Amino acid sequence: MTDQTPTPEAIRAARIENPKMRERDLSDKLGISEAQLLAAHAGQGTTAISAHPDGIMAAAMSLGEVMALTRNEDCVIEKVGSYANYHSGPHASMVLNEEIDLRMFPSHWVHAYMVEKETDDGIRRSLQAFDAAGDAVHKIFLRDGADLTLWDKVKEELRLPEQAQILTVEPRQPDEPARSAPDKLDILRKEWARMTDTHQFLRLTSKLKMNRLGAYRVAGEPFVRALAPEAFDDMLMKVQAQGLEIMVFVGNRGCIEIHSGPIHKLTPMGPWQNVLDPGFNLHLRLDRIAEVWAVDKPTQRGPAVSVEAFNKDGGLILQVFGVGKEGRDCRPAWSELVNTLQGLPQEATA
Repeated sequence: MTDQTPTPEAIRAARIENPKMRERDLSDKLGISEAQLLAAHAGQGTTAISAHPDGIMAAAMSLGEVMALTRNEDCVIEKVGSYANYHSGPHASMVLNEEIDLRMFPSHWVHAYMVEKETDDGIRRSLQAFDAAGDAVHKIFLRDGADLTLWDKVKEELRLPEQAQILTVEPRQPDEPARSAPDKLDILRKEWARMTDTHQFLRLTSKLKMNRLGAYRVAGEPFVRALAPEAFDDMLMKVQAQGLEIMVFVGNRGCIEIHSGPIHKLTPMGPWQNVLDPGFNLHLRLDRIAEVWAVDKPTQRGPAVSVEAFNKDGGLILQVFGVGKEGRDCRPAWSELVNTLQGLPQEATA
């Protein structure tokens, strides 16, 4: 704790003074991380627990229907369902079922808490995991009617011996700006055309000392097309109007959460565009979208076409793909929709 960091007592007093403020907003106001805000309440509604996905996912699978939440600075995704079909891995783990679809990167699951928070509707219970900087990686919220005996059992199993109210965190890692290697453009385009799986893309860019956005900026057509920032919202509205099924990927360094299906209800509010569907909510800051790219990656099952939004610092906000049918990676209707989206003039992308 630095001299500028509020004491646990001061943090708890601020929480009482701002009962309606979201944890993320209150922690920003206090100049601390969200994990530090929760740590200050250890023993007072908050319990520090083991942060590894293996333990948290085992707990989640025992808790029945819950709400899974993953966010970054510019977008939040929420899915209602049950955790099942968990696969552990040293570098990447996953939950894969129709309701909850996650990719987790355990090295970024550093701090975690079980939280019992008083609200106007009673106590709201959640498991929350954070990275080394104390930023939220993934959250799991119990639903009404959950078995609280199981909740208490999980708390005992995952509880850490040390319940410190002061948490030391590392500096927040900024988004990596676009990294290109124009001298390797010919290799990029040649190997891009030979891809058979979308997962090969990041290995390719890493080998060429580029990153995702840097590669997009130099690749050119037919691999990518720069779109106007407002094209992303236009895409969401067209998906809703046409009843298309899509895959929405929203993530951070520690977790990616995926929705597969249509969009039924779009509700814009100020700078936010919101999907408010039963079992699926999305909250997107349209004003934070600085670049949008239509991307075409070849696979063994046909082209995987995506629309991807980035913020002003080069950080990936979210990606949308068409849901493949009959063994194909892309539906023609999705590709046709993407082709209608407003592009940027060539000079704007140079």
